[in-house]
Amino acid sequence: MAQLHIGDALKAFLDKSRLKNGVRAIQIEEIWEKVMGKTIAKYTDKIEIFNGKLFIHSSVGPLKNELQYQKPKIIERINEMMGETVITEVVIK
Repeated sequence: MAQLHIGDALKAFLDKSRLKNGVRAIQIEEIWEKVMGKTIAKYTDKIEIFNGKLFIHSSVGPLKNELQYQKPKIIERINEMMGETVITEVVIK
């Protein structure tokens, strides 16, 4: 049997698991402030991922409007920070 490093084994497990989206959402929450800045991070209520779509929840109307204009930049920055194409679309709720 071939030997794997623990990191490689965990990555392989997550790639095949239903936990993948939840783990990626947590990773994105951790980098969200770096990607978008303190003010936007402060007023973002929840972040979810489903089938390559990033769902951003906020109860602040002007922030939702601003995020609508920044969708391409959000996709670009998050994918860059994650080191792979994780997000293909952004949905603001």
